[in-house]
Amino acid sequence: MLKVSKLAPSGTIMLNHEPSRNALSRAMVRSLSEAFSDFHREKSVRAIILTASGSTFCSGVDLKEWYDVSQDADPLEQWESIASEFLELIETMLRFPKPIVVAMDGAVHGMGLALVLASDLVVSSSKSVFSSPASKHGLISGLVAPLLAFRCGGGVASRMLLGTESLDAEEAYRVGLVQYKVQPEQIWAKAHTIACQVSECAPESVQMTKRLLNEMIGESLLTNLSSGAALLATVCSTNACLEGLKAFQEKRKPAFE
Repeated sequence: MLKVSKLAPSGTIMLNHEPSRNALSRAMVRSLSEAFSDFHREKSVRAIILTASGSTFCSGVDLKEWYDVSQDADPLEQWESIASEFLELIETMLRFPKPIVVAMDGAVHGMGLALVLASDLVVSSSKSVFSSPASKHGLISGLVAPLLAFRCGGGVASRMLLGTESLDAEEAYRVGLVQYKVQPEQIWAKAHTIACQVSECAPESVQMTKRLLNEMIGESLLTNLSSGAALLATVCSTNACLEGLKAFQEKRKPAFE
């Protein structure tokens, strides 16, 4: 599911499950948390590159797995656990003492967008597309919404989450979701160059700058993420969610009341 490698001063975490378009299963979420924990202790790694194999960076949550959960007699406890695991991963990324640089060359959807937004810098090719279509499946973007509003503002969040609008790479760059635009063959190299630049800085200064940005300037972000995770777990227990997941499983358009 993941490929993890090191080329100091960068460490690379690659989403690597092309059959599911790198969907975020519970197992992948746990593996990501473990990978960040391992790199936290690796002193020679000064920045993390988060990238993916295949044409899709991440297709979002594993809807097949979520459908299976929805079929349980009383799935609320599982929904709460799933939301908690995602929240823990996002908080880990925001509090991670080293910069996380996304290197992406493809589409990202739903919860995958939360991974991008929880990172510090985004390097993208022109082929990247950004969307969060949770409401089309009877879900909500409980973790994407606070992060998107924090990074790009409420107007962009409304366009993407209420208007279900996708952003291409050019528009994502214009609104500040992407910081660097490069050719597809240059994405990892550019991310590694950023890691080299970071390695020239004092680690303590970098860590405190991340805290300043994510926990002080973004003082309400962590609180809003907790609320968003709780709301996500609640919405997963609704009839709308059940219909959305069932429609996905049956490869048809959902019929919401």
